[in-house]
Amino acid sequence: MTPIEQHEDDYSDRSLIRQLRRLTVETERFSDVLRETLGMHRTDFSALAVIMDSAGVGKPLSPGELSEALHLSPSATTALLDRLEAGGYVRRDRSPTDRRRVELHLRAQVQRSGRDFFAPLGEQYAAAWAHFDDAERAVIARFLYASTEATVRGRKALPTASDDLPGAET
Repeated sequence: MTPIEQHEDDYSDRSLIRQLRRLTVETERFSDVLRETLGMHRTDFSALAVIMDSAGVGKPLSPGELSEALHLSPSATTALLDRLEAGGYVRRDRSPTDRRRVELHLRAQVQRSGRDFFAPLGEQYAAAWAHFDDAERAVIARFLYASTEATVRGRKALPTASDDLPGAET
């Protein structure tokens, strides 16, 4: 079996892991086109996605929450936000409900550009998923949620000292 072949009737853990890994690689490759066009570092691009997703559910992030989400130090987060703000990607605004809180917002033009860039992928996804009924979509949604949460738990369980990681310099 070549790396891109997949048997549709293979639902083994190993096969599902391979497909998730393949989806991750292809999604990163797709996003890299925009990221490279913009000349952005992957962390900066990830920050935009985290800010956008949080705003999408009505919960604007603070710089501290972004720092936690990206596992960055406060000083690294400040440098990242300075770059994104200078580049015209984000704004730092005072919360309308708590003036002590700073909230991060994507600029409208960035949101539009992102939507325009990712719209063809959304259309491809919609076409690929069109034959799934609501019950199947519910299973897929649970699978994706459970897989994401398992990935977060797995990441948190990783050793943190570099000498505990295989191949790390000592």
